[in-house]
Formats: sequence, C-alpha cells, structure tokens
Amino acid sequence: MRIYGEAISGNCLKVRYVADYLAIPYTWVDVDIVNGGAKASGMLAKNPAGQVPFVEFSDGRTLAQSNAIIAHLATGSDLIPSDPFEEAKMLEWMFWEQYSHETAIAVARFRVVYQGQAVSDLDPALVAKGDAALDLMEQHLEGRDWFVGDRLSLADVALFAYTQFAEQPGFQLDTRPQVSAWLARVKTVLETD
Repeated sequence: MRIYGEAISGNCLKVRYVADYLAIPYTWVDVDIVNGGAKASGMLAKNPAGQVPFVEFSDGRTLAQSNAIIAHLATGSDLIPSDPFEEAKMLEWMFWEQYSHETAIAVARFRVVYQGQAVSDLDPALVAKGDAALDLMEQHLEGRDWFVGDRLSLADVALFAYTQFAEQPGFQLDTRPQVSAWLARVKTVLETD
C-alpha cells in the first residue's frame, strides 16, 4: 500500500497513525501540498479530487478522504467498537470532526503556520468556530477517557490529528484540562512523536 500525503496535514497523519497502530505495511509518498503537488497531473490521474491523503493498494485501486481510509484500514480491528451503537457514535464524531472541527482548527493553523497570517488577523468567526469545537470536546470528555466507549477508537484518532496542533494558531488548550489530558492519552497509545 502507498499512502500519498504530506506530513504537515493532520488528515494525512490520521492514515499514518492507523497504519502504524495496526502494523499495516506501507510506503509513504510525500506530496508537497503547499506548492500544489496534489494537483499535479500524475496525482490527478490517481485522485481526480486533487487532494491528499489517498492510498493506492497493490491491485491499483485508490481510496481518498482520510476518515474513509482509516475506517477501511481499521475494519475488524479494536479501533472500531464492536457494539453497533458505539460504532455509530464513533462515526458521528468522525463526521463532526470533518464538518465542525477540521474546518476551523486546520484552516486557522494553515493560515497562520503555512501562509504567515498573524493570529490577530484571523477571521473572528473562524476563531469562534474553533473555540466552540474545543469547548464541545472539553464538555464531552468530562468524566470520560475516550470519545466513545472505554478505549481508543477512530473517533479519537480523527480528533487528535488536528487538536494536537490547536495552539499553533492561538487556540488555548491549557484552559481545557480534559482535552489536554485526552491528548496525552491518545499520544501515549499511538506512540506519536
């Protein structure tokens, strides 16, 4: 399996984290997204959406979208709850991550870290959306170690990917002790550096 991605992208890191956790062998193909590498003709031939991550399997099939990829890779593993309702709750958090979390935290991070925008110049609505996402996470984690069930699931992996970088564009984690403790737990289980 080849993972096409960029190490600065939380969405790409999700795929790496799951493959590493499950000991799935892969080759990482670095794609320079800042300079348009995902939209190069060779990349578009493999993934017409012009985005990373995507994976290419040994039979030539490709799969894109980070949460679809990690769900496929984790099929039958302990990263997906065995209880059908808990599995649905895992998916609920994964869908929320892409719609309400990633679209604020990742966008703010990209603008500050990779485009050089000052934190003070970020759109206040974007900052408010990111704060609301982190506040919901803080509230949900009160009295819980994990987002779903009693162990790490794909919901945690999906949310960890960009939350770990939330301070880079100015979001406060020190005022969110539940999120901070959860980040440390996830990091320990995934053994990320």
